[in-house]
Amino acid sequence: QDMVEPSIVSHSNFKYMYWSPRQQLVHHSVTGCNMRPGDLLGSGTISGTEDHELGSMLELCWKGTREVKLGDSGEIRKFLKDGDEVLMTGYAQGPGYRVGFGNCTGKVLPANKVQ
Repeated sequence: QDMVEPSIVSHSNFKYMYWSPRQQLVHHSVTGCNMRPGDLLGSGTISGTEDHELGSMLELCWKGTREVKLGDSGEIRKFLKDGDEVLMTGYAQGPGYRVGFGNCTGKVLPANKVQ
């Protein structure tokens, strides 16, 4: 069954990061691995303090023991299924500005059959 409307399953915030960007940079470079122009640092999973702020499906379904409701469609998930599409968006904002980072979209494809 294809969902007609997308649904939000998690909404977190960078304020819940354990390490600041400065600390992540120091951690990366402390062993001599220099940063160069164009290098990227990823934050990893960001989870908040409330259930709806958990940052991954594994946390949301609590290792498969909880069902995750997908909007008002009546569909539920414990894990992603073949054909599911995931859309992640992000932005930073402050007084008088908001900068978006665009969308990151992916579709879960079936595993290749081993011959």
